[in-house]
Amino acid sequence: MDEQRERGPGGPPPARGGPPVWRHGPVWWNSRTPEGTGPRLPWPTTLALLAFVQIGSGFAGDGQPDRVALDPFARVLLLLATAVLLLRHRSPATVAYATTAVTLVYLGAGYPYGPVLLTVAVACFAAVVAGHRRAAWGAVGVLWAGHLLLAHWLYQWLPPGGDGASPWSGQLVVAAWVVAIVAVSELGRVRREQGDKERAERARAAERRADEERLRMARELHDVLAHSISVINVQAGMGLALLDSDPEQARTALTTIKAASKEALGEVRQVLDTLRAPGEAPRAPAPGLDRLPELVEQAGSAGLTVDVITQGAPAKVPPGADLAAFRILQEALTNVVRHSGSRHARVLVRHEKAALTLRVDDDGPATGADAGGSGNGLAGMRERAAALGGTIEAGPRPDGGFRVTAVLPLTAPRDGEARTAPREGQ
Repeated sequence: MDEQRERGPGGPPPARGGPPVWRHGPVWWNSRTPEGTGPRLPWPTTLALLAFVQIGSGFAGDGQPDRVALDPFARVLLLLATAVLLLRHRSPATVAYATTAVTLVYLGAGYPYGPVLLTVAVACFAAVVAGHRRAAWGAVGVLWAGHLLLAHWLYQWLPPGGDGASPWSGQLVVAAWVVAIVAVSELGRVRREQGDKERAERARAAERRADEERLRMARELHDVLAHSISVINVQAGMGLALLDSDPEQARTALTTIKAASKEALGEVRQVLDTLRAPGEAPRAPAPGLDRLPELVEQAGSAGLTVDVITQGAPAKVPPGADLAAFRILQEALTNVVRHSGSRHARVLVRHEKAALTLRVDDDGPATGADAGGSGNGLAGMRERAAALGGTIEAGPRPDGGFRVTAVLPLTAPRDGEARTAPREGQ
């Protein structure tokens, strides 16, 4: 209702930030247009150039008494040479030749040399930057050849009367002017191409970062939800089986389901908060090996007994490796709950100077039951280890059961060896 009152019956909704025509100035003033309509006319620079050419030509005429004085026709030619530059972004090749033609008419009429040559320079610069290099070179070639004809052949039939042929040394000045136009234009083209290339590289890098961030988010959500939902699945089955025969045990299972779902919601919220507030620090610290007792307790609530053995003096583990270690152990224990008939697992955490070794064993056998997993658990563990330059080995043991072994280096990998480890909540 409020929007309808603002726009009136049948009218379009007002643009936010003011009328679209005047938000960045009137339409006719801007050099850009909405998408799909092409570039707008560059009024500001063209008007500034027009003023410079008109005023500068007057001063140039004062210093060249042997040339024809500026008259209304000369002013019109200067206006045309400048006004055509309004189209230099839409038709750069045509504008380059048009300014050259008007300039040659101006010089052929005997008017003084001066800022009129600047219009050719601007037109050729725009043509080269827009990719019309041949048109720009052709225009400056026509300018030089035309001036050569005017100065050494046609001068006898053109004003000013009694004028002689220009000295050949003057052609060096014109040639230097032509070379300067080409050089500056080519420099502008190279700079623009480099800028376009850098922008494209930044866009591709941003896309890669976005893809990596989506992969990290998917991996985090998988690890969080897979573990908690597996516990909930087991406890729900237990609760249904014991609902009539042992209500107290069923109540305990429901309590475990409530706690597991609450923890899962908290971790999911922590991961998703980074999407809602990019750049802000996470509200809770990323999980690490200090939360291993919680994993053991959760596995115990799902009916899995876990023995933990720690070897070596615990050292400070980098945040990336600490998070990866926690997620790998979480996924390995989740797989035991899902797929193993054993209700006992053993976890080994070995601290070494250069690496952290994790090992999870269960006695099997595999149940072949589907506990709702996605089938990406081992792949996710391998990705986490590879991101740190580490390795994952997983497979059946010779004496039965299953073993997962992870080796995570505690030093930064060399260039090209692995990508930067993902960090949760960042």
